[in-house]
Amino acid sequence: MRFIALALLFLTLPATAAELRITTWNIAWASLRPTGDPDMPRDYRARTEADWALLRQYAQRLESDIIALQEIDGPRAAARIFDERTYAFFFPDENDVQRSGFAVRRTLRATQNPDLAALDIRPHARFSLRRGVDITVEAGTSRLRLLSVHLNAGCREGDLQGGPECNSLSQQANVLAGWIAERRRENAPFMILGDFNRRIAPTGDSFADRLTNAAPLTRLNEGYANPCFADPRGGRPFISHIFAGGAARNWSINNTLRVMVYAERDARERLSDHCPISVRMRLP
Repeated sequence: MRFIALALLFLTLPATAAELRITTWNIAWASLRPTGDPDMPRDYRARTEADWALLRQYAQRLESDIIALQEIDGPRAAARIFDERTYAFFFPDENDVQRSGFAVRRTLRATQNPDLAALDIRPHARFSLRRGVDITVEAGTSRLRLLSVHLNAGCREGDLQGGPECNSLSQQANVLAGWIAERRRENAPFMILGDFNRRIAPTGDSFADRLTNAAPLTRLNEGYANPCFADPRGGRPFISHIFAGGAARNWSINNTLRVMVYAERDARERLSDHCPISVRMRLP
């Protein structure tokens, strides 16, 4: 397995009109709610002003054009990390504390499509699951459909019939497969990015097979280890992934997968237990 070298940041020349850096980043309970809020976990600790400032520094260094977000408590929390003058925010039509979404550079034309609400298979539960956020971005003469997801936890590997959490992920896989099949019928280039809460085996993974049965996909982080919070033994398997489908499978630029790792030893508490994962895409 190839290993992505650890790097505090990665800098490249600014993207051209049709060359985009696209990122997925779970920022772990990014909320303005106070410590002790009843809707938050017992171990939730509100971020300090210094924590928000540090997140903003990493967001600026990221220099991404499109960021698929997870675990963000809406646009007010996103605006503490990303400059509203530079990015437009897209969030689902719900009020959950943990939401998926997007931050898109305002120089791009972006429109929001209806939420993939069916991903929340427990919409009336006290702790419901997350909807998918669906947008279309135009760059030059190209259009790219993007879906930000944060799937059910507790089924990181093995068969999808392995218990209640795997059964839930199985239902979500069917929803995603339906969305993918619709994009295939439209002949639309698309990407699915986010926290899948799933280590995906190179072959024979029942979750990935469910998706690729709907349409051919390329997992752009396949074959790499994740350096985020790596130990002396090396990187870890990814649970966040970037899939490309349709014509977008041919738009990724070789050797541009990057993971921005944190320098702070207490980054899990102050920032996130996930690092941003980025690729560069060249749209025709």
